Amino acid sequence: MSVSGAKPKPHLQAVREGTFRPDRQTEGARFAPVDPVEPDWAEVFPSASRGALAKEAKELRDYAATLWARIVPALVISTGLTETQRETVTDYVITATRIWQGERALTRQGMVVQTERGMVKNPWTSVLNAYRSHFRSLTGELGLSPSSASRIAAPDTGDDDDDTFD
Repeated sequence: MSVSGAKPKPHLQAVREGTFRPDRQTEGARFAPVDPVEPDWAEVFPSASRGALAKEAKELRDYAATLWARIVPALVISTGLTETQRETVTDYVITATRIWQGERALTRQGMVVQTERGMVKNPWTSVLNAYRSHFRSLTGELGLSPSSASRIAAPDTGDDDDDTFD
């Protein structure tokens, strides 16, 4: 049975915001501040021996690496993402890459495809619906949507300078 109401803030966020109350919140887990290591995308998206599938696998690896390079540094700064939490962001990158792959397939194949039973909805539409649902939950978990980003406070770096991005 689920608990009603808003999700509780992570301990460190409540401390940073000055709203931590020991009678209402627990400290939770603490992770070592080590930046996440990028996965080997060749293992995640292995290459076929040759042809169009090999080209597509390389494109998937390149897309995933570009997305990782764009997202992870921002998450390390904004949320204090650590190596211990790497699997969540890896799952996010894989999900986003599969959505990108599926959208490209739909563009090439069309929304309706011919099968031995006649014209049917492209199977990618169902796959994309599942990936998009998972993507929305990961986006909220990582604070990557505008509404979820407004609920996450940046970790205190110890600098007196208020502008982290200069």
